[in-house]
Amino acid sequence: MRTSAFVSWPSAPLTRRLVLDALAKSQEQIDFVDTLGNCEYDRLIQWSTYDEIDHDLTNTHRGSVLASNYTFRKALIRKHYLSHSIHVYLTKFPRSILQMASPLTYDVDMTFADELDEKWADELYDLGQFLEDDPQRWWILKPFVSFVHLYSAHINEISASGMADRGMGIRLFNTKEALQQIFEEFELSDSEDGDYEDETSGVSKTAVITSRLRHFVIQEYILSPLLFDPNETPLDGKQVSPQPKLQGHKVSFAMFHLRAYCVASGALQLYLYDHILALFCSVPYRRPNSLASDGEEPYTMGLEAHLTNTSLQMARGEEGVRLFDELVGCQILGEDGEALGLFTGDSRKNIIHQMTEVLSETFRAALQTPVHFQPLENAFELYGVDFLVEHTPSTASFQVKILEINAEPAIELTGPRLTWILEGLFDSIANVCVEPFIKRKHVSEIHGIWGVQEVLYDLIWGTLSINIAVYNAKTLATGPMTFYCDTAE
Repeated sequence: MRTSAFVSWPSAPLTRRLVLDALAKSQEQIDFVDTLGNCEYDRLIQWSTYDEIDHDLTNTHRGSVLASNYTFRKALIRKHYLSHSIHVYLTKFPRSILQMASPLTYDVDMTFADELDEKWADELYDLGQFLEDDPQRWWILKPFVSFVHLYSAHINEISASGMADRGMGIRLFNTKEALQQIFEEFELSDSEDGDYEDETSGVSKTAVITSRLRHFVIQEYILSPLLFDPNETPLDGKQVSPQPKLQGHKVSFAMFHLRAYCVASGALQLYLYDHILALFCSVPYRRPNSLASDGEEPYTMGLEAHLTNTSLQMARGEEGVRLFDELVGCQILGEDGEALGLFTGDSRKNIIHQMTEVLSETFRAALQTPVHFQPLENAFELYGVDFLVEHTPSTASFQVKILEINAEPAIELTGPRLTWILEGLFDSIANVCVEPFIKRKHVSEIHGIWGVQEVLYDLIWGTLSINIAVYNAKTLATGPMTFYCDTAE
């Protein structure tokens, strides 16, 4: 039988190369096609960016077409849909781990700053109570809209997810007045024609133009993140001499979090890639209220100590990127740089175990909203999942927090030093998602049945028994990491 593959990543050359290399290792003959127009095939693999995939073909030819994206997955990749899915899920299952692992989140539609008064009496009423009762709690504002102007001088338009992922429009606040001033600042930026990049520092400023801003997510800010000094794990691999005072940098896995790669396959198996990235801020961490200068409002402070996003700090190159494994043996630090003990391999395992459980529950929450998440048996998808690890020094405990899930993660920003983990990731996807499709076999028939938390092809598989009803589907879930759904005909 003839197997064809359509691979198209117009703006992601590294991803395209990784896909082609992974498919080239297949034992089966694969013919690569440049267009789907008059393509003849017995089996077709569409391993491409979402917009290049023929989703009608995926949904109407489920026995002969495999796609690298689910058609409907807003419940996972849109911040406000994700928070809503988790909220609804927690009302049904209040004992879920998501109760502790998902920061309190609100979403709001805003066009003008003077609309905020109405919001305090409606969808932001609970947030207003928190702000009035406890100003020690901080909140982070993230815009999420259809399109915005990034640079007014160039009239460039980018997707809202890209805007938010690069720090555009992100703000911290702890009072109603501060949030009001933030929106007023956005309106002022809308009327000014200015340059939005600091060329001397190489760090993009985070001002935005708000004429097209509509949707915002407000999330509780985690004030006690896990802190390390990245200088303890130098990029050149050389041993560093003890430093008189280490400086704790906020670590996470994308945005201010750990970046984990998750692979969803079929309807539905879920895998976590064992190589996890730790993304560091460019400057030592300090709590928000300690960063404002004299006469400066706290919300206008620099965000470099709070955003671990490589897109915001592209001039730093690989400087802020480490493997999570490389942090084992490093000093856990307090906010003032005091050593709190070594980070152990057991602590790493505990955090990864939490991540598998949190991912499991997050996908279960998404499955409860089938209008916005519909897994297909003939599709798979790679996600970049951002976690933050909260650390309570008094108890030495770690609590994983899920921040967001990104489709088509910007793997190009990982840097050449760690490209090898990306090569392994795409090889693993080919082994567990593509090879079973080509051979017409279940993954367990090819690679065997994995045990609890067993790692194969650097993908973690766990087990847990539950039953979930999904849009008239008979569902058996078997793991923090694995779901099976047999769709009823």
